[in-house]
Amino acid sequence: MVRPPTPLNPCHPARRRLLGAALRLGAVAGCGCAAWPGGAAESSPRQDRIIDLHHHFAPPAWLAGVRGRPLLQPANNRWTPQQSIDDMDAGGVAVAVVSITNPGLWFGDPAQTRTLARACNDYGAQLVGDHPGRFGLFAALPLPDIDASLAEIERAFDSLKADGIGLYTSYGDKWLGHPSLRPVMAELNRRKALVTVHPTAADCCRNLDYAPGVGPGSLEYGTDTSRAIMGLAFSGDALRFPDIRFIWSHAGGTVPFLAERIEAAARSAPAALPDGFKAALRRFHYDTAGASNRGALASLLQLVSARQIVFGTDFPPGASSSATAKALLDTGLFTAEDLRAIGRDNALHLLPRLAV
Repeated sequence: MVRPPTPLNPCHPARRRLLGAALRLGAVAGCGCAAWPGGAAESSPRQDRIIDLHHHFAPPAWLAGVRGRPLLQPANNRWTPQQSIDDMDAGGVAVAVVSITNPGLWFGDPAQTRTLARACNDYGAQLVGDHPGRFGLFAALPLPDIDASLAEIERAFDSLKADGIGLYTSYGDKWLGHPSLRPVMAELNRRKALVTVHPTAADCCRNLDYAPGVGPGSLEYGTDTSRAIMGLAFSGDALRFPDIRFIWSHAGGTVPFLAERIEAAARSAPAALPDGFKAALRRFHYDTAGASNRGALASLLQLVSARQIVFGTDFPPGASSSATAKALLDTGLFTAEDLRAIGRDNALHLLPRLAV
């Protein structure tokens, strides 16, 4: 079992300096002490500023293509590059690596999906070029079209110089780990790709009428993340493709809460999980988007150390970088070293180019 280290006092100077968003508030986590000199987020040294690995963008072509689709979140309709930059500056974020959020790209038309993927990736590459040092790109793929996805991986990495690939937990009735997706996984493994996985609501479950007024994002996103993690693990793909560096959204969904039950099931899959399910979980990274609270992170820390956690906001439909940073401080779970790792160092280990 991985146990959280003893946290520092919330007013410790090193801890406060790490997350510029909280510093900008002046007094954080109820400590009642004034901001440290140079504490304004936008004036903190770049080497102390945060890297956001779960940050969304909304290219105009994508908005036009998905308008009216289920799961589209209104905040994306108002997104502009400047909106992201303003939030980053307010929260002490140096770089945000952007990806496409729900409703994704796949609506049953392969040609439309190919067109949307190319448009999103072209726009993302231009965004990175237009704002040097502020953005990175997780390129979108036109899955479940395997041949088109293989071509887009090549274009994304070799021509557009993307930082990684953004996948979804499921595509129609297929979750990550499905045998049909293995050619894509094999290529991502060959390239030692960094892959962020964003949840969606699977076709089976997005219209269940179990609680009036409750949308799929409240429950299904976390559940679908768990299905995808289990799909990769129990199919053997996590073992088969060890060089893919996965980042799971939202602290791994419901997996931290269910890990013991799933561990028991892993005994039936010794070939795929020779060391058990929890050993497989320790190979992955997890972001803080939508999960920067004590309950979610305390559970995650029973499975992995702070070295496997990266900062993420889910902006713009999710929380601001300031709110996410303050929430992390408020958990009281982390040492100053942990916070620096989560806010910056772990991301640099995965993407060294972001240090510039």
